[in-house]
Amino acid sequence: MKTNVGTIDRSLRIAVGLILIGLSLSGTIGLWGWIGVVPLATGLLRTCPAYSLLGINSCKRS
Repeated sequence: MKTNVGTIDRSLRIAVGLILIGLSLSGTIGLWGWIGVVPLATGLLRTCPAYSLLGINSCKRS
């Protein structure tokens, strides 16, 4: 898989994912908070299938 998620984008995805999962575990939000697994996974893997389909790349060009 080709890397298409840049550093800032990656950091935001990981933070949002962890926050959503944490809120779900604490009972603040419902089960839908587990959707945070998606941004967490795309941030950790540095690739986003939606970005690939749309032709978006937030990585710096070399």
